[in-house]
This record gives sequence, structure tokens and C-alpha cells, in this order.
Amino acid sequence: MPAYQLHLKDKRIEWGNAIDVEYLIGTYSQDSIRTGENAALNWKLPDGIYRAKEVVIELDKLLEAILVQLGEPIDGNPSVLLDSLQANLAISGDLSSLPLGPLALKDKAGVEITAQAARIGEQLVLWAREINSEKRALAQYGPETLGELEFRSHCYGHTLIPEAIAQVWGPAGGPKVMQLYNEYLHQFVLLRDALLPFANWEQVPFEVKEHTQFKGLRFLEPARKIFLTQLLGKELTHKAIVQYAQSVVSSGLTSAGYGFQYSLGTVFPAGLGESAGTASRYLLKWHPVQTIETEDTQDLVAISFEYEYDDYYAAPRREAGAGIPGSKDHLRVAEANIDSPSVARLLPNTDSDRTTVRFSLEREGHAFTVDLGQLFRGHRFSYRPEQNNHSKDTAVERTSTSIHQVADILSHPGLVTNTDAGVHFISTGGNELVQWALLGKLYPENVVLLDKGDQEELEAALVSGKGCGTQFLVL
Repeated sequence: MPAYQLHLKDKRIEWGNAIDVEYLIGTYSQDSIRTGENAALNWKLPDGIYRAKEVVIELDKLLEAILVQLGEPIDGNPSVLLDSLQANLAISGDLSSLPLGPLALKDKAGVEITAQAARIGEQLVLWAREINSEKRALAQYGPETLGELEFRSHCYGHTLIPEAIAQVWGPAGGPKVMQLYNEYLHQFVLLRDALLPFANWEQVPFEVKEHTQFKGLRFLEPARKIFLTQLLGKELTHKAIVQYAQSVVSSGLTSAGYGFQYSLGTVFPAGLGESAGTASRYLLKWHPVQTIETEDTQDLVAISFEYEYDDYYAAPRREAGAGIPGSKDHLRVAEANIDSPSVARLLPNTDSDRTTVRFSLEREGHAFTVDLGQLFRGHRFSYRPEQNNHSKDTAVERTSTSIHQVADILSHPGLVTNTDAGVHFISTGGNELVQWALLGKLYPENVVLLDKGDQEELEAALVSGKGCGTQFLVL
């Protein structure tokens, strides 16, 4: 199997073996509409591997059954019921099932999840409208079978727009139709919430196993409750997001690191393969790769990727050294003429009871490696130049300004810091792989990522970050 590759502009990251999961998607041993208890027609997601759109296709069967039982057409089309779904999946409004908009979360994880919830909800509704317009279920089952679908839906939390209430509880509706529509709404809410951790949520494959006590995605409700409690309580950590993602894809893992491998691929923080300055800090991304290699994809084991240093505060630290004395007014001239590596490799280490991964670069015949988990941690804790929140009047009086070479920083053991209150400038020569590597090596306390290194950005950077202590500027 070929090595998996991520491309970052003209650079790339390689690791593991690329795997193919496409043949597993959408192949199910049973139908979602089938005879259940008491010989009544029921709906359940059958055992199998799904992506988001496959679940939407199965959920449309519920909507088509509802429309048949209402005596479609109801005032011409199903748009009213789909409009009510849209109101439930919106992040604001009286009917919102997850009103993150009015909460205006300010923590970085909350901001990312809020935007994610809006994106996913909007796309799910677009798919629901598109798929319903095709009337696949009506063609597959016919109106007689869809008219017989009936079950009890245990959920009371979703409210409807007035027009939907009039339809569902109107002359052609009633409790039977309401139960179907309630389940339709609830499964969409569960689907949207399940996908919140993943930046590439449309691509994520996950396993559904039938449970006697759970219908469809309801097996996710316990993990979802914990996750939303942390999110709404503004206590959502990266580890909590990973823990929830592991539950969503049915990994079977109980402990969480910064990423994990499961039977259908690898999940790492979404920044991997993106520009550090703009990459998501808390979301995750699924990759079709076998990071810890096995002979057969079917034997792919679930494994958690752990930080080299569980507590970075206790990690060994080394002084960056004096570097080359410079002036904070002329740091732009510090760009180093460095050899620019174009490939980074991820190297798993399974020799102990903890699995770690190294991010490795080769430069001038030497390999420089940093812990991948620390790299992501350094990214989460890094700062960007703040143009509006500070002024020159708030600038800290720095005791010194020095310029460092990339190789000098990466060659140190442990994490690199300095005890003075000076500014330490490191230029990567525009190499984003090197910038990521530095985030895994610098002590994650007062590191500011630069884009251009011009005078305006430098002035903003000098008053960004903690506002005290050693400051590292990485261009």
C-alpha cells in the first residue's frame, strides 16, 4: 500500500499506509424499513458503515412515510416539514436545538464548534431537501408500505414551526405521524452533533451497530450529553473533543490523547497539512490512513496517540541561548538562508505502553524530530499579532532582542525557552513545515506566529501574547 500524503502548498507530509474504505460505505445486510415487533413495520439504521449523507438518505424514508400518511401533497410540497427541520438545526432562533449563536462563546474551542454547527446544519438541510425531491423511498417501497410505518419515538424536546404543527396535528395527522416526525428531527440533531468535532465531517466514516434499546444514532446520546455539557459550560478541552470523537466513530477507546486510530482510519487535529497561522486549533480531521500498520485493514487496531510529555510544564527545558543580537526595529533582516525541507514524515513509536508519534524533517543531512502531540499543543497555545487589542503604550520593556537559527532551536533536547524577558526571533524562510516543527519544540507559553514580518505586524506582535516574560516570534 502506498504511503499516505498530505499536501501543504509545495510541501507534503507522509506517513503510514493509505487505505480504501469506500467499498464499505452504504452496503448493509438489512433494510432500514422492516418488520419489527408485533409484525409492525419499523425503521432502524441497519448495521454498517455510514457517512453523513448515507444517514440522511435513510432518514428521508421517515419523511416520505410521513408525507404519504399525511396524504401528500399537503398544500403542494413537503417544504413546511423541511423548514421546521432547518429551524431545529439552526444555531439561533426559538426552535434551535443548539442555540450557540446567542451564547456567543468566546473561548477558542467554543468559537470553532459554533461555526462548525452552523456549517453542518445548513448542509444537512440542503441534502434533506435534495434527497426528498428524488422520492427514492416512494419508488422503492410504494405508498402502501410507507403508509404502514409506525413506532414510538421517545423524545419530547423538539418544537415545530406553527405551519408544521398545523400539518402534523391537522386532520390527516395525529400521534402516529408526530412520532415519525419527532424521530426524524431527533436523528438529524444527533447526526449534526455527532459530526461537530470533525473539520472534514462529510468524509468521516463511522460504524452503526443495532441496539435493542437504541434506535438509529441514539446510542450516541450519553456521550453527546457529556460533550454538550462541557461545551455549554465553557469547559470544553481538546481532550474532551477527542474523547467524544472516539465515541462517535465507535472506536472502543476509553482513554484519550490528542488523536487516535480506529478501524476506518486515523484522526488527528485538523491543523495537520494546513497553514499554522490560520488552521483550526481544536477541530479534528479524519484521514484514510493506517498509521500503525497491520497486514490487513480489517485488523486495524484502535489506538490512542499520546503526548510525549503528559504535563508539558514538567517537561525538560533548555535555554535557547543568546543567539545573534538584533534590534526589534529591524528583525525583518533576520531571515535565514536555510535549506528548505519539502517533506515531513510522521514516525510512530510503539515500543512502550504508550504510542507516540514524531514529526520528522531532514535538513542538511540531519533529521530533526519533535513530538507530534507537542506540536499540536504548541499550536493551540500560540498567539497571533493583535492589531486592535493593544497599543504601543502597553508594550512590555524587553531586556534584549536576539535572532536564532532554526537548526539551533530544533537541535536542543526537551522544550526550548529562555528565562529573560527578551524577544527571540526565528525565521523559517517561509517554510511552513519548519514553522510547525518549531511549535513542537518551543515551550508553549508566549509564542507568536507571524505572516509577513513587516514593521506593522512586528509592532503588533511585540504587544501580543502574555504581555510578560520571554517572547518567541516565529516567521
